Amino acid sequence: METNEKLLVKTDKPKHKGGRPKVRVRRETHVKVRLTATERFLIAARAKDAGMRISDWIRAAAKAAKVVARLKPEDLQIMRMLTGLANNLNQLTKLAHRDGILTIAIKCGNLLIEIDQALKYFNSDDRQDT
Repeated sequence: METNEKLLVKTDKPKHKGGRPKVRVRRETHVKVRLTATERFLIAARAKDAGMRISDWIRAAAKAAKVVARLKPEDLQIMRMLTGLANNLNQLTKLAHRDGILTIAIKCGNLLIEIDQALKYFNSDDRQDT
């Protein structure tokens, strides 16, 4: 029984180790970012205003940031097409001023018929798969 009492006494007392408390989240990887002196000053000022260290502020800012993906090749193609359409509209406006609106309306009507026929062709099952 004596040994059991000694064990109880030893386990009842918590061990107080000195030193810094253990960190809950251990950050083991590093990211290097190059900044200009102005950018560094701006980030340091914002971190100070928030009462944070620079690394904590950058971490919080990165987590809260909304990332907008770059345009995909298909999106760029559509943007180019829209730019072309805007140029065509500008040219039609100039022609309307020069030749009259009725001439342009007839040309636009014919063009719309051709576009409609092309779209019907691409949407039909009659064309051959390549």
